[in-house]
Amino acid sequence: MNIYVGNLSYEVNEKDLQKAFSEFGEVLSVKIIKDQYDGRSKGFGFVEMPDKREAEAAIEGLNSKEFKGRSIRVNQAKPRSNRSGGPGRQGSGRRRY
Repeated sequence: MNIYVGNLSYEVNEKDLQKAFSEFGEVLSVKIIKDQYDGRSKGFGFVEMPDKREAEAAIEGLNSKEFKGRSIRVNQAKPRSNRSGGPGRQGSGRRRY
C-alpha cells in the first residue's frame, strides 16, 4: 500500500520515516518530495508497505501524531488520476526564479 505522509518538518529525512513506519511492519520504500530547484523538502512524502494490514496499522498509529515537532497527516495515497482538481491546477505556466 502506498501511504501519503504530510505536514512533515523540513528536518525529517527518509531514514526517520523508515524507522517510524518499520515499527508497524515491512517498509519497501520511502520518498520525501523535494523542490526541483533548491532540493529542499516540500513537507510531504510517501511510504510503501507491502502488507495492507501493517500499512493500515501504521496509518492508524501515526496519523495526527507529533513527529519531529509537527502533527503529521498520514493516509492512504490516492493515485494522481483520481485526485480532485480542475483545469486551473497547473498554474499560469510561468516559472519562478
